[in-house]
Amino acid sequence: MSSTQQDKAQRFRQLHQGPTFLIPNPWDAGSAQALAKIGFPALATSSGAAAMVLGRKDGQITRDESLAHARRIVEAVDIPVAADMENGFGDAPAFAAETIRLAAAIGLAGGSIEDATGRPEQPLYDFGHAVERVAAAAEAARSVGVPFTLTARTENFLRGNPDLDDTIRRLQAFAEAGADVLFAPGLPTLDAVRAVCAALPGKPVNFMVGIKGKSFSVPELQAVGVRRISLATSLYRAAMSAMQKAATEVFEQGTFGYLDRI
Repeated sequence: MSSTQQDKAQRFRQLHQGPTFLIPNPWDAGSAQALAKIGFPALATSSGAAAMVLGRKDGQITRDESLAHARRIVEAVDIPVAADMENGFGDAPAFAAETIRLAAAIGLAGGSIEDATGRPEQPLYDFGHAVERVAAAAEAARSVGVPFTLTARTENFLRGNPDLDDTIRRLQAFAEAGADVLFAPGLPTLDAVRAVCAALPGKPVNFMVGIKGKSFSVPELQAVGVRRISLATSLYRAAMSAMQKAATEVFEQGTFGYLDRI
């Protein structure tokens, strides 16, 4: 019997109360089913993977396309799914709020809102505006009728502002504005991760694996206080790397040795 959205949203919320858990990022319904079969307790979409399967770069899909992508994954599995909703697909707090309401409407158990603008000339929203956007998203999340888990993320370390103090300041303000989970992708060291977790007592922190030299083991992340570990586009890139290697063998050598490896 399939679970209701209420059941999945409640399970997802409970996962954040227990030990550190992994939340991998599928890129389509098939990869979602494969990950669920392995035994992962929840899944999350990746804006980067959602764009790449369409032959585009991260940040180049519309809200409708993002929601359609997430819906396919939600409908493919019977475990909680959260979605990377980028910046809410608009600058105003109302866009962030509406995006969260739409995310809940397609059966998602959670979703994230970030402070990246998508504009190179001003890559991050000003502090006050970023907080207002999270507050609007949090208010929307509380209105949808299920315990929707809102993740708020600051993109400082990915957008040219590797300022740990400002990162912590933003995450603390996002928590006060109502975010359930906090996230700062690109933290460079375990000491930085530890500092973020220590600055947010009682709040689950997500760490993103996927950057060479800035990805740490589950025991290491658990030891410094991380509650949730996501994998971003790394599984998609691993799968595409294997495909490219196999196809290159066929094209250049005319052999099919890859069949022995699958």
